[in-house]
Amino acid sequence: MPSDTRLRILIVDDELAVRRFLRTSLQAHGYVVYEAHTGENALVEVINKRPDLIILDIGLPGINGVEVTRRVREWSKIPILILSVLDQEKDKITALDAGADDYLTKPFGVGELMARMRAAIRRSATPDHEPVFISGDLKIDFSKRIVFVNHNEVSLTPTEYDLLRFLAQNAGKVLTHQQIIQSLWGGKDQSELHLLRVNISNLRKKIEPDSTRAIYILTEPGVGYRLRIWDAEF
Repeated sequence: MPSDTRLRILIVDDELAVRRFLRTSLQAHGYVVYEAHTGENALVEVINKRPDLIILDIGLPGINGVEVTRRVREWSKIPILILSVLDQEKDKITALDAGADDYLTKPFGVGELMARMRAAIRRSATPDHEPVFISGDLKIDFSKRIVFVNHNEVSLTPTEYDLLRFLAQNAGKVLTHQQIIQSLWGGKDQSELHLLRVNISNLRKKIEPDSTRAIYILTEPGVGYRLRIWDAEF
């Protein structure tokens, strides 16, 4: 008998109704679903079940979701998608800085959840140094440091290219302002936030069809930015 090749999802939430809703939705889309209701139980299930993705609540009894994320990140790159009623910027930033791949606030739409899951899973299965990145009409040739939009080469400054490359290498993932600043300039000076915003604005003018209505570089208000993977979104 052939082995089960379906993707395995671990749901970690202390609310039975939430787990039941997610289990039904995910199984309807062909996923194998495991469940945990505490942080401690979640860590055991991650080791035993080796899921392809973790859907994790922050407000868990015992070890909270942020600490679960930190511990999993000590040894694994399993995609972690946070689902939480906490919608404050500081809560999102804390979870993302701990190593979460994405963050959705309850209540959420199933369509958006599935799109974020697909993006995270595909990113985890992609080698870190793919020679070419493609999303819609945007193409980045990493080996040649060349960017194309709708088959036309786009001229970028070194900083703009490094910024776009970092976003593309983490495509679909929400990156905090601090993560991007650290990657580009190696510092933690908040004055560099203005410099980041200027470069984002300039980059959008060069790659977006309409820089005032971005379709590639999406703003996560108060948190950071995310490069959209067009063929993995809804």
